Amino acid sequence: MRFVTPLLIAALALTACGPDEDDILFDGQFFRAKIDSDRGSREDFTVAVSPVSASLTGAREAARYEATVYCVNRDGSSAIHWEVGPDAPDEALPVLDDTLYLKGTCPQ
Repeated sequence: MRFVTPLLIAALALTACGPDEDDILFDGQFFRAKIDSDRGSREDFTVAVSPVSASLTGAREAARYEATVYCVNRDGSSAIHWEVGPDAPDEALPVLDDTLYLKGTCPQ
C-alpha cells in the first residue's frame, strides 16, 4: 500500500498534463497561447503563441483565434487592427525562444 499511493498520485498528475478536450488543433498541433494587455488600455494586446517550431502556420492561426476570442469577449466584435499580425510575411514575424508575438487592437 505504501508504494501504491505514490504511483496513483503520479498517474493522476500526468493525466492533467495533456490537452483538454476543448483544446483546438491548428495545423494538426496544439499550441499554448496567452493574451496580455495593459490595465490602462485593455483594447491593445499582445498574443504569445508557442511552440512555433511545431508549425508556423498553426502558430499564426492559433494567435488569430486567441485574439479574436479576446476581442469578441471584450467588445462583442471580431474586428482586429493588427500592428504585427498573422498575415505578415514570415520574415516579419517576431519569434523569440520558439514563441510568436503578435500585437493588435480591438477597435471600439
